[in-house]
Amino acid sequence: MKTKHLKILVLAAAFACGGAFAQNPIVIKFSHVVANDTPKGKGAQRFKELAEKATNGRVKVELYPNSQLYKDKEELEALQLGAVQMLAPSLAKFGPLGVKEFEVFDLPFIFPDKAALYRVTEGPVGKELMARLEPKGIKGLAYWDNGFKEMTANKPLRAVSDFKGLKMRIQSSKVLDAQMRALGANPQVLAFSEVYQSLQTGVVDGVENTPSNLYTQKMHEVQKHLTVSDHGYIGYAVIVNKKFWDSLPPDVRGQLEGAMKEATKYSNQIAQEENDQAMEGIRKAGKTTIYTLTPAEKEQWRAALLPVRKEMAARLGKDTIAAIEKATAVPVAAK
Repeated sequence: MKTKHLKILVLAAAFACGGAFAQNPIVIKFSHVVANDTPKGKGAQRFKELAEKATNGRVKVELYPNSQLYKDKEELEALQLGAVQMLAPSLAKFGPLGVKEFEVFDLPFIFPDKAALYRVTEGPVGKELMARLEPKGIKGLAYWDNGFKEMTANKPLRAVSDFKGLKMRIQSSKVLDAQMRALGANPQVLAFSEVYQSLQTGVVDGVENTPSNLYTQKMHEVQKHLTVSDHGYIGYAVIVNKKFWDSLPPDVRGQLEGAMKEATKYSNQIAQEENDQAMEGIRKAGKTTIYTLTPAEKEQWRAALLPVRKEMAARLGKDTIAAIEKATAVPVAAK
C-alpha cells in the first residue's frame, strides 16, 4: 500500500512540475476505468471535445480509459493528491472516503424508473450529496447515467434460492455486500479491471452490471446466463480536484461548466441506447442465455432485498433514505 501511495505522490509531483514550466494549455487528466465505447467513455470524449472548443485550446483534456493509470481503489487517492484532475467514479466508491451517503444509490429497487432517478440527481438531494465531497478536497460537477443492473452467472438465476453459495463480484460497497448476502450469495470485492479474468478462471461465479459494461468488457463470453432484473442502478459522479478547480481562471471555469452541462446531457441521453445495443450484442453473440424475470419473480427478489434498507439505515442515515424515497415516490395525481 505504501508503494502505491509513493507512486501516486511521484506522479503528482511530476504533473505539478510540468504545469510550472508551461502555463498553457491547462491540462486536465481525466481517468476512468471503463472502455471508450461505453456511456461514460463517450461522455468523457464529448466533454474533451466541448471543453477544448469552448476554451479555444486554453484547456487540453487527456483521457485515460480502461484503468490505464489507476484501478478502482487508487483513483480517488490520485485525485486528492493531484496526480489526476478529473474522474467519473461510480457512486458506490465514496464510502471509503467517509461519504457513505452516496451508497444510497446502491440500494436495491430504490429507483422504480429513470424519471424517479433524475428527480434525485437533478434535485436538492443530489446537490446535498455532492456538497459532502468538498471537505475531502473534491468538487462534484455532474451525475452521469449508466443504467440499471442485471445479474449474470454460469447457472440460471430466477428464484432467490438460485443465489445460494454463489461467489458474486461487487464493487466496494457495504450496501452491495448486504444485498448479495440477503440473496444468499457470497460477495467478493474486485477491481473492475480484474473481473473478466476472475470470471474466466472461476474466482467468482457471477456479477451484477449494466449491459454496456458486460458487453464492452466481454464478460458475456464467460457467463452462460443473464437475468434481466433491473434490481439496481449504476451511475457516476464526475468530480475534480477542488484545489485545481478553484485555481482556474473564472472565465475558464465557466466555460468548462458549460461544456460539462452539455456533455452530461449527451451522456445521459445515450445511456439507454447504449445498453439496448449492448443487450442485443450479447443476444447475437449466442454465448449467453437471456432471461427476463416475471412480475412474480421480481416481487420475490424485491421482498428478499427490502430489509437491506433497514439494515443500512444507520450507515446511510434514515433521513437520506427517506429523502430518496420521497423524491422517487409516484405523485398521487400520476397514479
